[in-house]
Amino acid sequence: MNSSQFSSFILTGYSNTGQLNYLYFIIITMLYISILFSNTLFVVVICLERKLHKPMYLFLCSLFVNDLFGSIALFPALMTNLISDDHSVSTVHCFLQIFCIYSYANIEFVNVAVMSYDRYLAICYPLQYTILMTPKNVCVLVFLIWLCMFVHMFINVSLTVRLEFLYCDNYLVVKLACSAPDITVKNVYGLCGLVLFLAVPLFTIIFSYIKILTICLKSSTETRQKAVSTCTPHLASLLNFSFGCLINLLQSRFDKPLETFPPVLQTIISVYFLMCQPLFNPIVYGVRMSKIRQACRNILPVHLQQKT
Repeated sequence: MNSSQFSSFILTGYSNTGQLNYLYFIIITMLYISILFSNTLFVVVICLERKLHKPMYLFLCSLFVNDLFGSIALFPALMTNLISDDHSVSTVHCFLQIFCIYSYANIEFVNVAVMSYDRYLAICYPLQYTILMTPKNVCVLVFLIWLCMFVHMFINVSLTVRLEFLYCDNYLVVKLACSAPDITVKNVYGLCGLVLFLAVPLFTIIFSYIKILTICLKSSTETRQKAVSTCTPHLASLLNFSFGCLINLLQSRFDKPLETFPPVLQTIISVYFLMCQPLFNPIVYGVRMSKIRQACRNILPVHLQQKT
C-alpha cells in the first residue's frame, strides 16, 4: 500500500499504559513546564545580558533554543495521546514529527561539537581566539548549523515520503516499507549524511578534547582548573545526549537488548534523549557557570520590580 492511499494510522504504544495514563500525563506535563521555563529563562538571560554576548554563551543560547524546539516536537503530541482515546496520527503530522525530532538530534550533536571546538580555540589559541570567534562569525556559524540540518532533514524526509509504507520513525519507515523503489538513493544519501553529520562532528569533539587535555597536562594548576570548569558541562551534556541516542538506536535497530525491560520502561528509554536532554542542559550549565547564575540574579529582580 502506498502512503498516499491512507491519511492516518494508529500508535499502539499507548495501549500498554492502561489506567496510569493520567498519572503519566501529570508527570510529563510537569516535566514539560520545567523544560519550557528553564530553557526560555536562559535564552532570555543570554539575550538581555550584554556580558554574555560571547561565543560560548551564544552557542549555549542556540542549544537552549534547540532544546525548546525538540521538546515542542514531542511533548504536546505525547500529552494529547495520553488523555485521548483516539491514538491515530495523520501522515502529515507523522512526517512533520520525523522532521522536527531528527533535526533536533542533528542540531544538538553538531552544536555540541562546535562548542567543543570553540573551547579548543579558547584554551589552545587564546590570542587568536577573539579574532576567529567574533560574535558575527558565531551568529553566521549558528545560522549555518540550523540551515544545513533543516535542508538535510528535508531531503531525508522527502525521500522517505516516496516509500510505500510509513511509521513515525525515519529508520522504521525504511525498515517496514513493503517495497521501496528509491531505497538505494535513500541508503546512499543516508550514508553520506552519517559521515558528514555524525563522523565529522565526532572527530571534531575527539580532536578538540585531546588537544585540550594535552595543553592542560603541560599547564599550571590554575589553567587546568579553568579548563576543567568550562569543559565539564560540555562533556556532561555530550555524554548524556550520546547515551540517550545510543539507547534509542539499540531499541529501534535491535529488539533483543531491551525486550526484557517492562513496556513502560522501554517507552521512557526510547524518548530519553528528547525528555531528559532539554532539562539536563539548563541544570548542568546553570549550576556550573557562575556568569549565567549571576546574570539571572541581575536580570530577574529588575523584571519582577517592573511587574509590581
